[in-house]
Amino acid sequence: MDWYKLSKDEMISQLETNQESGLTNDEITSRLQKYGHNELQEEEGKSFLTKLKEQFSDFLILILIGAAIISFIVGERTDAVVILAIVFINALLGIYQEGKAEKALEALKQMASPTAKVMRNGHVEVVPSSTLVPGDIVLLEAGDIIPADIRLVESSNLKIEEASLTGESVPVEKDANYSTSEDASLGDRENMAYMSTIVTYGRATGVIVETGHGTEIGKIATAIQSYGDESTPLQKQLNQLGKFLGIATIFICIAVFAVGLLQGREILEMFMVAISLAVAAIPEGLPAIVTIVLSLGMNKMVRRNAIVKKLLAVETLGSTTVICSDKTGTLTQNEMTVVKVYTDGKILDITGGGYEPVGEFKEDNETIDPNSIGDLETLLSIASLANDASLEETPEGYKVIGDPTEGALVTLAGKANITKKSINESYPRIEEIPFDSARKMMTTFHKNYIPEKIVSFTKGAPDIIINRCSHISIGGKVIPFTDELKAEVLGVNSTFSKSALRVLAAAYREYNELPKDISPENNENNMIFVGLVGMIDPPRQEVKEAIKLCKKAGIDTIMITGDYKETAFAIAKDLGMAENESQAMMGAELDKLSDVELQEVVKNTKVFARVSPDHKVRIVSALKANGEVTAMTGDGVNDALALKKADIGVSMGITGTDVAKNTAELILTDDNFASIVSAVEEGRIIYDNIKKFVFFLLSCNIGEILIVFVSILLKLPVPFLPIQLLWLNLVTDSFPALALGVESGDPDIMERMPRNSKTSILDKQLFTGVLVQSLAIGVSSLLAYTTALRLYPDNLTLARTITFATLITAELLRAYSSRSQRYSLFKIGVFSNKTMVLGTGFSFLLMLLVLYVPFMQPIFDTVSLSFVNWQTILLYAFIPLIVGELYKFIDRKF
Repeated sequence: MDWYKLSKDEMISQLETNQESGLTNDEITSRLQKYGHNELQEEEGKSFLTKLKEQFSDFLILILIGAAIISFIVGERTDAVVILAIVFINALLGIYQEGKAEKALEALKQMASPTAKVMRNGHVEVVPSSTLVPGDIVLLEAGDIIPADIRLVESSNLKIEEASLTGESVPVEKDANYSTSEDASLGDRENMAYMSTIVTYGRATGVIVETGHGTEIGKIATAIQSYGDESTPLQKQLNQLGKFLGIATIFICIAVFAVGLLQGREILEMFMVAISLAVAAIPEGLPAIVTIVLSLGMNKMVRRNAIVKKLLAVETLGSTTVICSDKTGTLTQNEMTVVKVYTDGKILDITGGGYEPVGEFKEDNETIDPNSIGDLETLLSIASLANDASLEETPEGYKVIGDPTEGALVTLAGKANITKKSINESYPRIEEIPFDSARKMMTTFHKNYIPEKIVSFTKGAPDIIINRCSHISIGGKVIPFTDELKAEVLGVNSTFSKSALRVLAAAYREYNELPKDISPENNENNMIFVGLVGMIDPPRQEVKEAIKLCKKAGIDTIMITGDYKETAFAIAKDLGMAENESQAMMGAELDKLSDVELQEVVKNTKVFARVSPDHKVRIVSALKANGEVTAMTGDGVNDALALKKADIGVSMGITGTDVAKNTAELILTDDNFASIVSAVEEGRIIYDNIKKFVFFLLSCNIGEILIVFVSILLKLPVPFLPIQLLWLNLVTDSFPALALGVESGDPDIMERMPRNSKTSILDKQLFTGVLVQSLAIGVSSLLAYTTALRLYPDNLTLARTITFATLITAELLRAYSSRSQRYSLFKIGVFSNKTMVLGTGFSFLLMLLVLYVPFMQPIFDTVSLSFVNWQTILLYAFIPLIVGELYKFIDRKF
C-alpha cells in the first residue's frame, strides 16, 4: 500500500490504532500472530552433499564416470580408480563460495534496530524491535535507527540519513504534514521513515505501517533470495565446449568400435580402444587447471586491492562491456566538502577533500591567508558557531558526529585554524532558534564576539536569508543591501547551484542585550549578509582517469543513483561520463517505459537519477537483454538487488554495507573505482590465458585421437594404453597448461574492444590453430610410431614407448609456442616465463621416471629407451613447434 499518499486520519483508521495511547497488549499479541515478528526470515541453505551432487551434472564428467565403470567391469581397475579420483577432486575444487543470499540476508538483519521506543497501553515503553507490529506508535529522536517502515504523524526539524537505501548523499528533511496523491520515489516521500535508516536531527512520532519482509529493506531481502546465481560467460562457454567434446567423443568411440569389429578385432580389445579414445578426447585436467588459474588470478587481484569471492567472476570482469555505478561513495567520496566561498564580493576556491581540516583558500588560483579577509573570518565563525556537528579524529581518519552538511562547515573553519572547541569556548552559545524545515534556517546567539554586544548568527537557504537581510558586509564595512547587490549575490548563488553545489548563506545581527522575546519573526530579519558557501560530495580524484581508461578499453560507464538529477549530471559531466542533459533521466520516467522501450533508452542514457532499488534492477536487466556483460558497483543496501542481478557485482570494502559486500562477487578493499579497471585488465589477461591452455590441451587431445583413430584405420596396433593417456592428459600436459595460465598480458590488452561474451571460447582463430597443431602432433607421433614399428617389428612395447615419449616431448616443446597466438616465441622471449621452464622441466622429469624407474614400467607398460631411440624421438618432436611458429608467421602476414 502507498501509505505516503494517505492522510494521517486515513492511515490511523486503516491500521485501527490510537495515536495517543497506542496499542494494547491483546492487540499486539493478535497482530504478532497475523503479521509475524518484525524480522527477516532466512531460507535454508544448500547442504554440502547437495552442492557436491551439483558438481557431477557436467556432461564431460558423466562420460568419464561411464568410462571408469566400463574399465572396472572389464578388469582395468587401476584406470577406473584413477579416473574416479580425478572426477572427485574436480568436484571438490568446483564447490565455490555459495550461500551469498543467506549472508546478505544476515547482514540485513543486523542492520535493524535492536530496540525501539513505543507508546503502548497509554505509556512509553522500550521494546525489542522484533516485537513491533503495524499500528505501533513509535517515538524517534536523533541517533535512532528506524526499526520498521513508519508513516510520520508528528515531526520537528526531522532529518534522516537514507544514503544506504536511496543513495542520497545528505540527510533528507522529513515533514509529517507532507501530502501528495502523486507517485513518488523513495527519496521523495517526506512523510515516511524506512527501516534501517538513521535519524540525524530532530524528533518525530510515527505509526508503523510495515514490518519484516513487508518493509522496503525486507523487499530487498526477499528479492535477493529469489534471484538465483546465473552462469558466467566462461561457465556457459566451457559448458558448450564440454557438450561439444562429449558428443564428439561418443560418436568417435562408436565409429572406431564399429570399424574395429568390422576388421575382426576382439570386442574386449575394442572396448579398451573406445575407453582410450574417451580418455584421449576429454581434457581431464581442464576443470582443475581453470580453477587453479582463476585462484592464482584471485591472489593477484588481492595485491591490486580487489577481493574476488567467486572464482569465475575473475574472468567475467574481463568481458565486461558496461559498468553501472552508484554515485554516492563509489564515484564520489560520500563526504560533503565545501569547494566554493563567496564573501567580500570575491569567489574563493577551497582545496582539500573529505572531513580532514586541511586545505587552502585560493583566489584566482593564488593561495591567500583566510585571516586577511575580515568578512571571510566572520563567515567561518558563523559556519562553526551556528552548528551542532563536530569532528572526531579516528585511526581511520576524520568522522562527523552530526549532520554531514554541518560537518563540512566545521571542516571549512578548521582549514583556517578555527576549531569547534576553541571558538565555542571563546564565544559561548546562550540561546538558539533551531533549524526548521519550513524556515530553512538556524540561528544561534553568542556573547563576547563583539565586545559588550550579543550577536546572532544565522545560516540557511540563500534565497530566504538574502530576502531577510537589510545590509551587507563588504571589506569589513556594513552598507545597505541594495537590489543591485542582491541581484549580484543571487547570480553567484545561481552559478553555484548550476554546478550542483549545495549552497548555504550566512548572516548576523547585533544586539545590545539578549532579546527577551526570541522568535524567527523578531530576530531573523534586518540581518547583515556575509556570504555564501557551496559544497558538494566531490568526485574521487582517481575516477576521472579510470573512466578514460574504461572508454579506451571499450567499456561504457553509467551512473545510477538516488540523488537529484542536477547533482548527478554535474558529477557525471565532470567525470566525463555524460556530455549533455539529454543523457540524464529521472526514475519516475522509467515507470512510464515498458521493458522493451527501456532496452532502447539504456543505449544512450548515461545518468539515471532518483531511482529506486527496483529501477536499478530494471536498468541492469535491460542492459543484459541488449547483450551487455554488466558490472554493477555500489556500497549501500539500495544497491544489493542490482549487484545480485548483474553479471558481476562490485562492492566497496570500506564504505560498503555488509549487505552489499555479501551480495557482490568482487569487493574493492580501497573503495577506489580505479581498482575496477585493474580488475578488468586482470580479467582480460586471465581469459587470454585460459584460451591459451584450452588451445594447448585441445590440440593435444585431438592429436591423440588422430593417432589412435588413424592407427585403427591402418590396422595397426593401438599406439597407447588408457593409463598412458591418463598420465599424459593429467600430469604431463597439466604443468605446462598451468604455466600458460600465469602468462603476462599483451601490452595492448586494455586497448582492445571487449570480447563478445556469446562468442565461443573456441573461436575461428583458435579453432584453426587447434586443427593445424592437432595435425602436426598427429603426423609427428604417427611418423614416430610407424618408424618404431618398422625398426622394432617384434617389440610393440618399445614402439609404444617411443611414441609415448615423442608425443610428450612434442607437447612440452609446443607449450612454448602456445604462449602467444600473435607473437613469435623469439619476440616474447623463449625463457621469459620462468614458470613454463619449471613446468616443462618437471613434466619431462616425470616422463623419465615412467620410462626408467623399474617399478613404474609395468604400471605404464614402458621400457627404457636408448640414445638411438631418443634421436628418433627428437627428430619428430620438434615438428609441432616449427609448424606452430610458421602458422603464426603466416597468420600475421595474411
